[in-house]
Amino acid sequence: MNAQKTILVVDDDPDLLEQVEMILASEGYNVVTANGHSEAEETILTVRPDLAVFDLMMEQMDSGFVLCHLVKKMYPGTPVILLTAVTATTGLDFKANTDEEKSWIKADVLIDKPARAEQLKSEVKRLLKE
Repeated sequence: MNAQKTILVVDDDPDLLEQVEMILASEGYNVVTANGHSEAEETILTVRPDLAVFDLMMEQMDSGFVLCHLVKKMYPGTPVILLTAVTATTGLDFKANTDEEKSWIKADVLIDKPARAEQLKSEVKRLLKE
């Protein structure tokens, strides 16, 4: 159990936010949540997460990208997971496979929604090197 690790979870869907919070809290993490982009920006100023999980599309279509850039600028080395429904919504396979794509996306991992609990837990542990 890792009660000392803080994970910031941001999503504008309260049901998904609660689901991800429960999954990570059950693993012993200290989970801090924000209900969307604006609240997340305020939270990032006061909470230094060990890892962040952002929904890609919230108030703006690029909210997750913006928050990812903010966290990486303020807290270099902090891993970020982006949850996205782009593939399900548009049918486009949205991945960061090339170095160029990774350079502007800034996320360490992209996970398609709905995120499976085991996949999310596995990626969090891998990124936190546990």
